[in-house]
Amino acid sequence: MKRETVVVIVGAGPAGLATSACLNLFSIPNIILEREDCNGSLWKKKTYDRLKLHLPKHLCQLPHMPFPPNEPTFVSKNGFIQYLDSYSSTFGVCPMHNRMVEDAWFEKDGGRWHVVAKNVTTCDVEEYVGIYLVVASGENNEGFIPNFTGLDEFKGKVIHSSEYESGKCFIGKDVLVVGYGNSGVEIAYDLSNWNVRTSIVVRGPIHVLTKEMVQFGMYLLKYLPCNLVDNIMVVLSKLKYGDVTEYGLERPTKGPFFLKKITGRSPIIDVGTIEKIKDGSIQVLPSINKINEESVEFVNGKINRFDAIVFATGYRSRVKKWLKDDGNLFNDDGMPKQRNPNHWKGENGLYCAGFSQSGLFGISNDAQNIADDIKKALGT
Repeated sequence: MKRETVVVIVGAGPAGLATSACLNLFSIPNIILEREDCNGSLWKKKTYDRLKLHLPKHLCQLPHMPFPPNEPTFVSKNGFIQYLDSYSSTFGVCPMHNRMVEDAWFEKDGGRWHVVAKNVTTCDVEEYVGIYLVVASGENNEGFIPNFTGLDEFKGKVIHSSEYESGKCFIGKDVLVVGYGNSGVEIAYDLSNWNVRTSIVVRGPIHVLTKEMVQFGMYLLKYLPCNLVDNIMVVLSKLKYGDVTEYGLERPTKGPFFLKKITGRSPIIDVGTIEKIKDGSIQVLPSINKINEESVEFVNGKINRFDAIVFATGYRSRVKKWLKDDGNLFNDDGMPKQRNPNHWKGENGLYCAGFSQSGLFGISNDAQNIADDIKKALGT
């Protein structure tokens, strides 16, 4: 089977849906290929129950459709899922589900992109041909677990944060959370609320702010330079949390918004985890040296027994596994070579959406930029 269109989009997460919606508004034909059986599969299948958007809703809306007025400022997981479904129906976005993209290349003679996908329900191999190709499979495409020494020998439960739902099934157990990003601290907080004996690995310095601080900081960035806003954020954090070094935590020397811009690393948005660390409900541990059958040894020589390990160690892009001609757009890790805002356009009609390391706000900008650029190229 071969189908031709103008734009082939890979991925039906927020980035793919937003790009398709923007193209639809310009009446530019497009097809979305999605490997799962639903839109927004990461949100529907691989997020924990208590998740909320970390930024105010006006910074998380997709193009041309704000959140409903009655939606809270910080939207819940279920609220965002409902928003995605409503967004798709509003703009007539109809992805082709259960299509696992296996190969994509640019045919120079015909000036077309060829995308080969396997229909996982029928096992048929299908080919899609388009003038343009948009990679919208995103940064958070495949859960990553580091290859720690001895991990294969551990007899307890090992899961990635994408598999975590709640602490209910860990009641009364000793659980180690590896990864001190926003997912890690929220999972540690949730586990502690379920009376789980919780520990978390903290390998390096990172800023801790509240949602309100981040919201205030983003407002100030409209009028003040980044270094001044960062200084204000650090002062507010110190007033809120005091000296956190005695609990095994350390602040970076550079400011939170500067680090976000340069490295893509977000500050921790505290949901109550710091208070639980202070009162001893959550134990902070250093980097892992090795993992044993029933315990974990840390770099300080301490050995603790655990029933389970939750790896909140991020995701990896799998773009390079199927994209043969990357248009000089992606590096070896499957991330754009150019940093935001020059990351979204490659050669030969290749684009990427959702790789800006700027969350949903970046996705919205990518989708509009791509649609506008294709419209201009087509002369419509």
